[in-house]
Amino acid sequence: MANQTLGLSTQLYDYLLSVSLREPEILTKLRQETAQHPMARMQIAPEQGQFMALLVQLIAAKKTLEIGVFTGYSSLAVALALPKDGKVVACDVSEEYTAIARRYWQQAGVDRKIDLHIAPALDTLDGLIAAGEGDSFDFAFIDADKSNYDGYYERALQLVRPGGLIAIDNVLWFGQVADPQVQDNRTKKIRALNQKLHEDERINLSLVPIADGLTLAMKHI
Repeated sequence: MANQTLGLSTQLYDYLLSVSLREPEILTKLRQETAQHPMARMQIAPEQGQFMALLVQLIAAKKTLEIGVFTGYSSLAVALALPKDGKVVACDVSEEYTAIARRYWQQAGVDRKIDLHIAPALDTLDGLIAAGEGDSFDFAFIDADKSNYDGYYERALQLVRPGGLIAIDNVLWFGQVADPQVQDNRTKKIRALNQKLHEDERINLSLVPIADGLTLAMKHI
């Protein structure tokens, strides 16, 4: 829920993009269209999308999970990074938002790679587990309603293979997690999950201060 990495001056952020970002034209077009959307703040930053695509390539992922699609930027970035036989299982509740995503997936020629489930994500994840798909995903990205983050994490941990990676977005929450005066429900949920992850011996952990904070949790082998 941050369109650029927090804490950088405009000058430094522009420099970062100028020497790092290699954004495919289709992703640029999607990002520009989403910038006009009333909920544009839900768009991930382009440097984060590129970072996630690199992670997917580094671990040679073929099967990935996305919890929270919005207009499809992150799923498109990941799908473009996957091999031809790669697959993204994507979860969202909005036909309206994901209609934009579907259009760009098709334009990019990756729509066949993406299996979109329009339903409450917990239901979809529980269905995948019940269908025997535990330990079968290489990568998972969590970027949906914060009140259910812990539930998404626990299910993703079951679905991702040993050595697989879970990426969790918005873990710095515009800096509010570090402010004890902020006690709204979403902030408390993220704060509690951050502490849980820090103590979770099932994973290796790194919180990367890109965009609004991205936690990387590798499931122990």
